[in-house]
Amino acid sequence: MSGPVAAVDCGTNSTRLLVVDGDGRTLERLMRITRLGQGVDRTRSLDPAAIERTIDVLRQYRGVMDGFAVQKVRMTATSAARDAVNRDDFFHPAEEVVGARPELLSGDDEGRLSFAGATAELDPAAGPFLVADIGGGSTEFAVGPAPGAGGAERLEPVGVFSADIGCVRITERFLPSDPPRPEELSQAISVVHDHLDDVAREIPAVKEAAQLVGVAGTVTTVAAIEIGLAVYDRDRIHHFVLSREAVEEVFRTLATASRQERLGNPGLEEARADVIVGGTIVLVTIMRHFGFDSCLVSESDILDGLARSLLEGSGRL
Repeated sequence: MSGPVAAVDCGTNSTRLLVVDGDGRTLERLMRITRLGQGVDRTRSLDPAAIERTIDVLRQYRGVMDGFAVQKVRMTATSAARDAVNRDDFFHPAEEVVGARPELLSGDDEGRLSFAGATAELDPAAGPFLVADIGGGSTEFAVGPAPGAGGAERLEPVGVFSADIGCVRITERFLPSDPPRPEELSQAISVVHDHLDDVAREIPAVKEAAQLVGVAGTVTTVAAIEIGLAVYDRDRIHHFVLSREAVEEVFRTLATASRQERLGNPGLEEARADVIVGGTIVLVTIMRHFGFDSCLVSESDILDGLARSLLEGSGRL
């Protein structure tokens, strides 16, 4: 058996760590909202303060990894770094702290890793699955496996697409008011619908998907609010089924409240309160656009795909 490995995901909104042992069992899973992508949609540059916030968290994560005697690390950067012209201002100090240079993932790479993580525990017979990874700057869509697939060690998507709709990007572009005005919400929803038309055009198999699987912070937060989960409990959120009715109700509750009022909802952490409406717009519009009556919430995502790739020995998917 090999020793522990670690995966680090430096996203637009959050920076996350997963440490697993040689058999793939979780030793530690951490998330900190660092907002690396703050203002990137407007400036196309990473803000120095956002970089420092993220590096501070990476220092903490390096200490955690050392405590578990981690042997291999894979660290990735996604939408915010893809958009930023000064990404090396972050990559250089991140490499010094962690000991591995961030890999700049394409949207396709990100979607495939999320699909690998989210479907690892699912029965292929329940598919095809549409995995939607709602991030801060983008949402990755992956559909698969092909109808009738089964028996393979790992399910593979038949199509992947990355759309520039995420909780931070939608908020910064379309939701300046607190609470958002009705016309702001309508414009944001319309824009998301337009992007979903692109998804359907680029991945025709999306129309055959039997189950929507939602991953990342927006989806797990909506689930936590629906459950009324004052204290985070991964076991209660993982594979919780959100009905469309529940998602619509949580959306109405959040979208008509100010940031301060939203904080009264158990399950909503303070650092996410300003962007949760933007993220929920993406989730509810996906369900409306493609006609899904439910969303299976998965706590397994890109981190799990990264860790799995390390344990398989290739370091790549």
